[in-house]
Amino acid sequence: MNEKIKCVITDDEPFARKGLQGYIEQIDFLELKGVCENALELNSLLKKETVDLLFLDIEMPYVTGIDFLKNISSPPKVIFTTAYEKYALQGFELEVLDYLLKPISFERFMRAANKAFDYFKGQQSPASGEDYIFVKADNKLEKIHFSDILFIEALENYVAIYTGEKKVITHLTLKMLQDKLPHGSFIQPHKSYIVAIGKINSIEGNILHVLHYQVPISKYQKEDIMEKIVNSKLLKR
Repeated sequence: MNEKIKCVITDDEPFARKGLQGYIEQIDFLELKGVCENALELNSLLKKETVDLLFLDIEMPYVTGIDFLKNISSPPKVIFTTAYEKYALQGFELEVLDYLLKPISFERFMRAANKAFDYFKGQQSPASGEDYIFVKADNKLEKIHFSDILFIEALENYVAIYTGEKKVITHLTLKMLQDKLPHGSFIQPHKSYIVAIGKINSIEGNILHVLHYQVPISKYQKEDIMEKIVNSKLLKR
């Protein structure tokens, strides 16, 4: 990764802002683009600056960090900085990179910064090397290996992930999951489905047979989908 990660601090506590600023100055791949006291200042700054990463406090006046993140379109990646452990699960749901509990040591900050570095480096590489994903389901985190996924079905604001053993429903969009899946191993035959190519048993008309399930193929995409399946050389014989 050649360019520095452009970041912004947002915290209503002056001491916390100063501490984070000092930490950032010690990390050569971080570039501080602004310091804000609340989400309103941050909102204005993001309209003027291109930012990669936010160090975002949660409990702030006017708008909390969580509410801000929920209501902004295409936000930068976020590392939460907070004195309250109770928000950790919400942070995971919002796909933040890390969750730092105050008081934050430099060692812990550096680990979070390195995690951000690895994330942005992975965005520039064909593959990140991870072969699994964690999703929230039934108030716990479920680890799902990509190799276990049969297909994924969109259910309005949720998705159902089908494996050979179970069906996991989680509050994500199909697009968010698609971005995490290994390139070339999955296809989207229909706007509501993503299928693991290697798990397709047969094709009959506009239907993909995956184990004992049937997944539709959009008539507008059939030719393209068939080409991807044949070229993958993964279709079971």
